[in-house]
Amino acid sequence: MNDDAEQQHLTPAPSYARDQLSKAFVTALTHEEAATRHRAQERTRRWRKVLDGLANGSLAAGSRTPVAGLPAWVTLEVARGGFATGEASAGGPLQPYEREAARRAGVRADRRALFVHALTDAGLAGLYTLLDTGRYEVSVPEEAALLTVAWLVRSGREAEAAELVEVLAPFAGRLRFTPRPSAAPAPDASAVHRRTVADAGRTLARRRPHAAVETQREALTVWQPFADALLVHWLETAEGERVLARTPDKGWHKRGVALLQRYRRLATAHTRCGKHRNPKENLGILLGALQETAARRRLDARRIGLLQHAVTAMIRRRGVPGSERHLTLRGRQAAQGALPSHHALAQLVLRRLGALPQDVGAADVDALVVPVTEAEHRETGLPSGAPVPAAIRGVVEATLSAPLGTLVERGVVPSAEVLAELVPQLVAATTAEACPDEALRTLMAANYRAFRNRRSLLLLHLERQVRIEELPWVRVVSGERGDEAAQEGALTALRRLGELAVQGFPGTLLPNPLVRELGVLARQADLGAPMVEELAADIFMGTFAPKFLTAARIAGELLRGTLYERYYGIDYAEIRNLAVAEAAEALTRAYRPRSSPQFAQLCLSRAGSSGRSRAAANGQVIEQAQILTTHNLATLVRQVGISPEPGWQDLAVRCFRTVCRLTAQVHHHPRPLATIKDAAYAWRQMIFYLALCAPDEQSQLLGRLDEETARHPAHVAARLAPALAGLRLVATGDSFTADGTALGGRARRFLGWSAGKHWLRDLPPTGRYATH
Repeated sequence: MNDDAEQQHLTPAPSYARDQLSKAFVTALTHEEAATRHRAQERTRRWRKVLDGLANGSLAAGSRTPVAGLPAWVTLEVARGGFATGEASAGGPLQPYEREAARRAGVRADRRALFVHALTDAGLAGLYTLLDTGRYEVSVPEEAALLTVAWLVRSGREAEAAELVEVLAPFAGRLRFTPRPSAAPAPDASAVHRRTVADAGRTLARRRPHAAVETQREALTVWQPFADALLVHWLETAEGERVLARTPDKGWHKRGVALLQRYRRLATAHTRCGKHRNPKENLGILLGALQETAARRRLDARRIGLLQHAVTAMIRRRGVPGSERHLTLRGRQAAQGALPSHHALAQLVLRRLGALPQDVGAADVDALVVPVTEAEHRETGLPSGAPVPAAIRGVVEATLSAPLGTLVERGVVPSAEVLAELVPQLVAATTAEACPDEALRTLMAANYRAFRNRRSLLLLHLERQVRIEELPWVRVVSGERGDEAAQEGALTALRRLGELAVQGFPGTLLPNPLVRELGVLARQADLGAPMVEELAADIFMGTFAPKFLTAARIAGELLRGTLYERYYGIDYAEIRNLAVAEAAEALTRAYRPRSSPQFAQLCLSRAGSSGRSRAAANGQVIEQAQILTTHNLATLVRQVGISPEPGWQDLAVRCFRTVCRLTAQVHHHPRPLATIKDAAYAWRQMIFYLALCAPDEQSQLLGRLDEETARHPAHVAARLAPALAGLRLVATGDSFTADGTALGGRARRFLGWSAGKHWLRDLPPTGRYATH
């Protein structure tokens, strides 16, 4: 959810919750996997509580405090779409560690008794030990509360500790305020990881033998050797390839009976393959004939004909058993069948992971995915030197614990969305670094990581999500941070993250979770650098927070007079005047404005929208806001001072490659609108980076675009021809008409949203558009 943007319709409809309940109920009843059914049952429980709360009035959807009796700082259980269920994440039955703590303390097994005990000398001594060792886990922020109380008491700030206890006490019987003890200390704050060792272990443990692969292995190692033995048996009666042309020796029938006994053992032990049971298959024909001769029955003409046909076909296909051709084929198949299964190798890697700490990442993943060693061969029977498959290596490599830049370079972080998942680990360390006390620093970092796991609420009327500084136990120690050191550390982290995101994923919008983390660092650095979120078209209500106009003003300071301003037809001087006027008006008010109507009106007029609430019209307005603000890029460059390597021209080229790749996906796509929007976003970011290039670099890059399109299917160049023509038109000093076209429609401004059918969907006739 967006922090400062108005969200959802004015009255959150229970119909959405009912639809989600219905989907979860069906999945819980019908899905083939037990784990999926269990998760669906849990979703069903949550949605029933949502609907019950909405019906009886105990839930107020759209509010910062949707659950009656719980303040905003309480972490809530939140279902999809931001609906609170009425439960607190720190509530519910006692956790096993709480029961153990009650047993050791000799108090009743309830939270209020544990809360009271924690404030005694013995209880505080236990909390002091946790603070000093760092051997605890904070899964929800509330679990850090009593540790903060203990830190305050030990620091001689008993009055502040008492005030915090007074805030917590009304909820002591309902919420857990103590952390979970851990065997390991807090992880290294300088390194982050995408998955823990335990996560990788669970993923590998869920791997099952691949049915098709194991069936093929059985065919190669069991049934083909048996078929060869059966063929050799019948060839003992043959002259050349003609079976039953001569009388076999006296032991032939006895050997046939032994083959049938062997078959019955194999059929009982190996059940994956079924061809041997088919009387029309060659192996089935040979077996059927052998069964009749073993019973001393004479083969009729039809059976003899089938037998002859099967023998001839088998020899022609593979050669006579024992021949060079046959031996070569069977040797190759035996080697293939002897390869270890992915399942067996996954079990081996799982054993390697078992020797590591489970709740953190792995510092050295290469050692975990080496080929099978000689010692492991002796223990498991797996072939020595057998490599670990790529699919298993990928699971393990996701546990790599290293600086964030290293993870991006090694491909462990493949997208901006995954980057956003990891950033809270780094921001937690940066946020806590300003605390001079090591114990408090560790505690605040753990609290921040837990806080970032909070799910956003559905909010109305431009209300914002709860910020970490609103938590009572964070607010009371906020003065412990050294302002200058905190600002410097936050700015360094903000610049590093901004460069990493832009350099790693230049053609991708910064996802909202990443924008939130950048916003936290920007506030700590006191930069006046507004970070704006991507708004959802289906729940947009037509208003923007004031920070959007501020971000647009900053963009104007960077981009006024550039290719970007000309291409999108922006008047950044007008935006500066709007910002000045709005700031002056705000000074005359006794309260801070919660919206910027001037900015909203500007976006509406630029979109040419009628203002209707349908998603396409909303999307056009939102896109104009992104154009005016550059969706945080200008803020990162001008206010934060990012300077990504190897430079703006390289980023522009990579953006255009993204545009071409996405445009290629439009071809024959039944629903291409999302892809077209992503392509337009990448195009916009290319224009931004291009605007920061020197004039000679711009000219050089514009000359390379056709070379890039030539690397893609021919329809890509044809589809992008209007956009390229429009870009070159603006680069030479011309401009689009009011409808965003030029040259009689042969040149177009590339936008993602369209009120009608988007022009990029249709493949233009060959030669219609000139690109230069």
